[in-house]
Amino acid sequence: MIPSMWIAKTGLDAQQNNMDIISNNLANINTNGFKKSRAVFEDLVYKSKNYENKNYYEKENSENFFDAGAGSKTREIQKNFSQGNLLRTDENKDIAINGDGFFQVQMPDGSTAYTRNGSFTINKNRKLINKNGLLMKPNIMLPENFTNLYIDKNGIVSIMIDDQKEKIQIGQITLAIFANNDGLESIGENLYKETSLSGEPLESVPGTYDTGELKQGYLEESNVNIAEELINMIQTQRAYEINSKSISVSDKMLQKICEL
Repeated sequence: MIPSMWIAKTGLDAQQNNMDIISNNLANINTNGFKKSRAVFEDLVYKSKNYENKNYYEKENSENFFDAGAGSKTREIQKNFSQGNLLRTDENKDIAINGDGFFQVQMPDGSTAYTRNGSFTINKNRKLINKNGLLMKPNIMLPENFTNLYIDKNGIVSIMIDDQKEKIQIGQITLAIFANNDGLESIGENLYKETSLSGEPLESVPGTYDTGELKQGYLEESNVNIAEELINMIQTQRAYEINSKSISVSDKMLQKICEL
């Protein structure tokens, strides 16, 4: 088989992966706190050949050699954790992070997951939970007779009870930061898990130790730029077409050989 067909095939696979990633970015354009991804590619192994197309594993055996590549592959998928725009909702249980850091939520198995989606609500036990029913960590429990909820930029949670004129502090929201956000593992539902690459989380009060501040009544929007993704889609489509054309040309060359 002509090697160029297999080389072009690796290019098709790589560009298909790239299109999948772009499609996922666009599909989550309205997902609160979503962070876009991008594919990183690398070239495959090279073989040394002489001008008679014979393989040489040790180049010093031939003075007339060249290196022939074997195609490309997707090396990794990187997350872009740049800040998304803050959307005002005026809902007192919506919280946006303006800067670095992640909310902490408790998974059903007791482990901790991390998210930028600050859309919270209250469960039947009057505790703050996210839209998937996961408890915020540390737990924030609200009394039955509270009338207003206040969350300041440093994560201090206060309430008003009935006709009292002074706020009562009931809890503290903390954020987690990592040495390497790119090392976090996406587990779906806009959640991340720590890994050996991300390092252990540092839990701190919002506004300290390089963590962002909180804004009550706001949500962080997706950081996906539609125009940028559409340009990437066009480039990916053209790259796919070029690789497909390479296969077509190689097939015609093979057809000519068979006719001899």
